[in-house]
Amino acid sequence: MPAEMYLPTFYVKQKFAMTTNQYQLFAANPDGSFGQLMGFAQQKRLAFKEQVTFYSDETKSRPVFSFKARKKVDLNSGYDVFDEQSAQIGFFRKDFGKSLMRSTFHLEGPGYAGTGQERSQAVAIIRRFTDIPFLPIHFDFVGPNGQPLLGVERQGSVRDKYTVHVPHPEIDFRVAAAVAVGLDALMQR
Repeated sequence: MPAEMYLPTFYVKQKFAMTTNQYQLFAANPDGSFGQLMGFAQQKRLAFKEQVTFYSDETKSRPVFSFKARKKVDLNSGYDVFDEQSAQIGFFRKDFGKSLMRSTFHLEGPGYAGTGQERSQAVAIIRRFTDIPFLPIHFDFVGPNGQPLLGVERQGSVRDKYTVHVPHPEIDFRVAAAVAVGLDALMQR
């Protein structure tokens, strides 16, 4: 059964801000250009208990979904994704043990579960031992049978820009957006 809000391709664009990470979410037009603004997110840098709220636009007048850490300091606790009415619609977590040499995340929601890793082991190793800010980072999430669930690709640029592909129609746009923003925020540590 398709997700309530399914979007097969969208973009996440990080905006410059001194004390927060800010993200704009755009639908992808059929020609691959940026389409409709789908949301705006803001996250305080170095917050101990992560909570990111997504708004309908940059005025931040209407919160539409969010994700929040289950525990304050437990690195493996994970993040629940909530809709506008605070009902849980998904979950993701970083697998810190498996992420020592190649970042690994787990993803769950109604009708699916999977694991995502950095596509390139070489880029993962280079990222850990150098400070090259423009390295492309690609994640592929797959289900237990190897079926593709979600792909997140960061283009090398001054500000982070991600293309998110969601081939699995049961993954809600809000969960995919939370994971994409979460990847960026968690990998900056």
